[in-house]
Amino acid sequence: MGKRPPKYSAGALIKHGLTRGDWPRMWRRPEMRSSYDVVIIGGGLHGLATAYYLAENHGITNVAVVDKGYIGGGGSGRNTAIVRSNYLTPEGVAFYDRSLDLYNTMATDLNLNIMFSKRGHLTLAHTDSALRTMHWRAEVNKLQGIDSSVIDAQEVKKQAPSLDVSQNTRYPILGALHHPPGGIVRHDAVVWGYARGADVHDVHILQETEVLDIMVEGGSGPGGKGAGGKVTGVKTSRGDISAPIVVNCTAGWASLISNMAGVPLPITTHPLQAAVTEPCKVFLPTVVVSGSLHVYVSQTDRGELVFGASVDPVGTYRVNGTLEFTEELAGHVLELMPGISKMRLLRQWSGLCDMTPDYSPVMGNTPVEGYLVDVGWGTYGFKAGPVAGETLAETIATGRNADLISAFGIERFTEGDLVGEKGAAAVGH
Repeated sequence: MGKRPPKYSAGALIKHGLTRGDWPRMWRRPEMRSSYDVVIIGGGLHGLATAYYLAENHGITNVAVVDKGYIGGGGSGRNTAIVRSNYLTPEGVAFYDRSLDLYNTMATDLNLNIMFSKRGHLTLAHTDSALRTMHWRAEVNKLQGIDSSVIDAQEVKKQAPSLDVSQNTRYPILGALHHPPGGIVRHDAVVWGYARGADVHDVHILQETEVLDIMVEGGSGPGGKGAGGKVTGVKTSRGDISAPIVVNCTAGWASLISNMAGVPLPITTHPLQAAVTEPCKVFLPTVVVSGSLHVYVSQTDRGELVFGASVDPVGTYRVNGTLEFTEELAGHVLELMPGISKMRLLRQWSGLCDMTPDYSPVMGNTPVEGYLVDVGWGTYGFKAGPVAGETLAETIATGRNADLISAFGIERFTEGDLVGEKGAAAVGH
């Protein structure tokens, strides 16, 4: 085990709180070096987790995490922070379950309260075909040792009393896939914890440092890039950095960054919108998802309802909210919970989602030596952050793809060996 962030006694915390004493920075602002052993592009959860586990598990500390903005300013700070592992494929279930394990011990491992609230996860079924899919998922989950089962409408009502389970609705609730280990986490706390943990190991976190190009030589494509080539470093807005390993941990810009190395990705980018209400007394004790209504909702410890939907149908890089989203979201939520009609919507936001053809990520080594990817996370990247960082760090340290990510390699798209997760990932965040 490596170094740990400093701990403070209760007395020291009270003293600082009352006197407004000088708190140490959670991470430094180091001077950029001209070379590193590993350069990670993207200062969100995936990039920081990769840096942390490289140092913590493998002793690789000459690492730079570069981001054109600020830490957690991309998808890591724009999601709805739901975690679960009840996916559809055996590969996906095993992968996300390991991430859930890491979330369960993260507060202790990083010495920071990440506010993990294990409250259960309900995926509603409104049709007979949806109910069959829930039974399918439940059986796959059980074979993998995951706590997951199908419950009827009466049990749904017990889990979430505010839901309308009558037969008088347009989409009556016939049952649900119940996943007790699921829950929500404070997303910025997770980002801060990994950033501080990486910094303690002397990893350099370089904010406001935009990557302009990835330097590759010896490849078969234009400019010596592409398959058969080898990474030599990156060009940034603050100068060149030489490095034998470059990792793409970006969201929204993954395909653009990968093109810099001459490695095209089968990814389309779509906005995903979300919204939050005014706070009120907690009345929704679980996470609720409806694929038929394209909506999911949870309630924070502060009492706000957090809503989301499916990605916008047109691929763009816009992150503004729309009135169409608000109207559609409100209508669908009120079909589920008519009693919240008088609650006021406080704000809405949007993030960028990189969608792959089979709704699974692209991870590991690529045809360019030294260039690795951890991309294509669609709407489900936050829950995978810890295990993605752990397995990618293992891949870098050993030189071969870790077992848990072997099914997510880029070659599956040409070999036809897809990992179809649409049934569990489309709106079931």
